[in-house]
Amino acid sequence: MTDDSIHAAQRLTSVRAAIDRVARLTDRNGDAINLIAISKTQDAAAIRPLIAAGQRVFGENRVQEAQDKWPALREAHADIALHHVGQLQSNKATEAVALFDVIHGLDRPSLLTALARAMDAAGRRIPCYIQVNIGAEPQKGGCAIADTPALIAVARSADIPLLGLMCVPPADVEPAPYFALLAKMAREQGLPRLSMGMSGDFETAIMLGATDVRIGTALFGERQAPARPVPGSGRGMIRNAPAR
Repeated sequence: MTDDSIHAAQRLTSVRAAIDRVARLTDRNGDAINLIAISKTQDAAAIRPLIAAGQRVFGENRVQEAQDKWPALREAHADIALHHVGQLQSNKATEAVALFDVIHGLDRPSLLTALARAMDAAGRRIPCYIQVNIGAEPQKGGCAIADTPALIAVARSADIPLLGLMCVPPADVEPAPYFALLAKMAREQGLPRLSMGMSGDFETAIMLGATDVRIGTALFGERQAPARPVPGSGRGMIRNAPAR
């Protein structure tokens, strides 16, 4: 095994052990928690070691990026499931339906209409999560809390299979109240699954009912920030700036 393969296997084992440990505290088996490896911005060389270590569920947030790298990766591994986890543009609905197995970002009527048409045209139904803007943050995607029941009702009438609710809590605050609120909303709507929890808070999310956790950094390591100009130089670049 190469060093990359060893490190990938170690990281995957560590994350799965944490999932198992916390799941037991909620009287669940760790196998009931779906681990989605968030591979956005990662190239095929970074993804292959995780595949070799046994990971089979991956998440991307850009349709074009996923189209560029996943068809070749899936040729050798037909059992891989690919999830779209970012905000999806309505004009990318056809491509998303063709490529992804699950969509986590259904958050507005216009996207719902586009997805329903794309599913009808493709003759396949793609399971979706309704993304809720759980912190009422204007800069984030997601359906407003008050509008979520209506969007769920329209999705059901359009025969879009709904798995559950998804959220991204506000950064740098305690996420537990937001996870608890999402779980309450899902129960009220009879939705069984909760896509919530990332590298820094997935254990809290599992304690509060998460069925799907979206893990990037803990599996792939810290992403390098893009290079930026040296102040005042206009030419030079500072490399490897700390990720925020």
